[in-house]
Amino acid sequence: MTKNENSIVFGGGCFWCIEAIFQMINGVISVMPGYAGGITKNPTYDSVCSGDTGHAEVIKIEYSNSLDLNILLQIFFEMHDPTTLNRQGADIGTQYRSIILYTTNLQKESIDRYILKLQSTYDRKIVTEIKKLDVFYPAEDYHVNYYKNNAKTPYCGIVIGPKIAKIKKEFGALLKQSS
Repeated sequence: MTKNENSIVFGGGCFWCIEAIFQMINGVISVMPGYAGGITKNPTYDSVCSGDTGHAEVIKIEYSNSLDLNILLQIFFEMHDPTTLNRQGADIGTQYRSIILYTTNLQKESIDRYILKLQSTYDRKIVTEIKKLDVFYPAEDYHVNYYKNNAKTPYCGIVIGPKIAKIKKEFGALLKQSS
C-alpha cells in the first residue's frame, strides 16, 4: 500500500455481492474477497460456511485518498440491511453478518460518527459489528471476480444483479467509466 492508498474491510452478506458493487466505484483501487473477524487461522470457504470459525465473508478494499470514506460507508449501508443480525436475505449465519473492520483510528471515528447519524433513519437498531482488523485471509481464487466471471448464473442474476442496478441508479456519478 502506498501513502496515497487506504484499506478497509466490509462484510454484509455474501462477499460476491459486495465485491461486484465496490469494483464499480471510482477511487477504489482493488477489492479482494476473503475472511476476517474470527478466531480460526487460515480458514477456508467450507470452514467459514460451517459457522464455526467466527469469520465473516468480507471484502478488503484498497482506495485512493481522493475517495472519501463516507462515500464508501454510504454505499456499504445502502447495499445491505445493517439491522439484521447474522443474516442478509436468504444468507443466514454469522459468516453473513454486517461488519466493518477498520485499519486506522481515524476510520473508526468516521465510522462511529456515520452510524450515529445513520441510526435515526432506521426503525431498528443498526447491529453492524465494528472492530479493528486483526488478520485478513484472502478467499480461494475461484471467489475472486466472481460476478464478472459468472454473471449469467442464476444466483448472480437474481441476487447480485438487482443490487448492482440499485447502486448504479443511486450512485451513478461515482462509477468507473467501464461500469
